[in-house]
Amino acid sequence: MKPGKKAGLGDAELATAWQAASLLIGYPDEELLGRRPLLRRAVAGLPEPVAAPLRRVLDHLDATPPRELAADYVATFDYRKRCCLYLTYYAYGDTRKRGMALLRFKQAYQAAGLDLDDGELPDHLAVVLEFAATGDAAQGRRLLIEHRAGLELLRLSLTEAGSPWAPVLDAVSATLPPLTGRTEEAVARLIAEGPPDEAVGLAPYGADAAAMGPVLLPDPVVGAPS
Repeated sequence: MKPGKKAGLGDAELATAWQAASLLIGYPDEELLGRRPLLRRAVAGLPEPVAAPLRRVLDHLDATPPRELAADYVATFDYRKRCCLYLTYYAYGDTRKRGMALLRFKQAYQAAGLDLDDGELPDHLAVVLEFAATGDAAQGRRLLIEHRAGLELLRLSLTEAGSPWAPVLDAVSATLPPLTGRTEEAVARLIAEGPPDEAVGLAPYGADAAAMGPVLLPDPVVGAPS
């Protein structure tokens, strides 16, 4: 099944859904809050499986004081490992392989003519969604699907915590194909064991890794040995 078909989305609607989700999973600063009317108009044109959860997030932004939004966002995404917005963390944890996976994201962006600011890692969910929406839809969709197990764990963790940002992940999930048995097994393994752990930092990501040329990685959905 082509991604998005289960929600009845065409290519333009997929781009709108991913762009809206990218903004709504970002830090709730003044710029985002000022875009609420525009986002409501964009979301209104989407099928209900995607539009309804995104509207719930917008309703929460409308009803919650900005200071409270900011504090909740930081508490959710900065202090809960299973609510991490960096997709490669779920597949590779803090291991050397994660650095190579980050390089793969960066190479996908460069191939589409995009250069990221060095201040942001390329696997941040908001960045990947924006790339899928405005850069290269096929490559962005591939990156999301390859890291579907991590996305699903993030969705489940936010839902379990009763987070107001959980509907963003519900909407993203509605744009992707149904979970496969292999992905469900990977999610169960992540829930039981967590990401791989190796205190080596992200040294392979950057100039030294780039000098090695393209890096071919195994499908991260199946997980990496710790």
